[in-house]
Amino acid sequence: MGYQRPSVLLCCLPILPLALGLFIYFGGIQSSSFLFINQITQHVPDRIWAGLTFLGNGWGTFALAFPLLLLAPRLLSAGIFSGLLGGMVIAILKPLMNLPRPASILASGDFHQIGEALLYNSMPSGHTLTAFAVASGLYFAVGMNKHKSLLGLFVLAGLVGLSRSAVGAHWLSDEFVAAAIGLWCGMLGSLLASFIPDNQLTLDKWWPRCIALCGLFAIYPLLTQTMDSDLNQPLQYASALLIALTLALFVQTQHTKSNH
Repeated sequence: MGYQRPSVLLCCLPILPLALGLFIYFGGIQSSSFLFINQITQHVPDRIWAGLTFLGNGWGTFALAFPLLLLAPRLLSAGIFSGLLGGMVIAILKPLMNLPRPASILASGDFHQIGEALLYNSMPSGHTLTAFAVASGLYFAVGMNKHKSLLGLFVLAGLVGLSRSAVGAHWLSDEFVAAAIGLWCGMLGSLLASFIPDNQLTLDKWWPRCIALCGLFAIYPLLTQTMDSDLNQPLQYASALLIALTLALFVQTQHTKSNH
């Protein structure tokens, strides 16, 4: 059982985190809510929060989902479309709003910071938006009978959002607004993926091969760039290895089919 259009209730559900984010922003609790989250999350090692942030990085999300190329290419397509839509929204909203981040308002000694200090383009949180967009895209791309098994994706996306305050990069309002937008991007991304014909998703067709080529290109930045924090270097190498192994199996499958 494949894609099913979200109900009106589900389509309206993201209004809740959007309203909460706006309440925090306009309600005068922007700094206090951030400092509270930033303080209590210090009880968890920095490496864990840095790793969760990496999962919201576009490269990290893509690498984690990449094995779906072999297992469920339509799901991967939904995740890609959702992530791309989220990226477009981020590219428009961040410079348009150009809101200050915690590091440009608060003194550096007032909060815990992991990684490079970022000053501007705060709302929405790009990592949070990406994480919720991909989670939503995967969730709505499957039949309702499989929805329960994918609920954990939203928990993981929520932790990615929480990590952005833990590392000192975003206000809590940025994350709630990003979660709402990400959910809508995922709904639309899964809808777009549903239009791909089944016979165009076999591994010998142009679309899966295009995704495989993108995976090959993704290995380079994962191996050469520092993404969010130096603590993420082992995760970046592991992600590059995951993509490489998937590509090896992809090529092997192509070779086996050509022989037959």
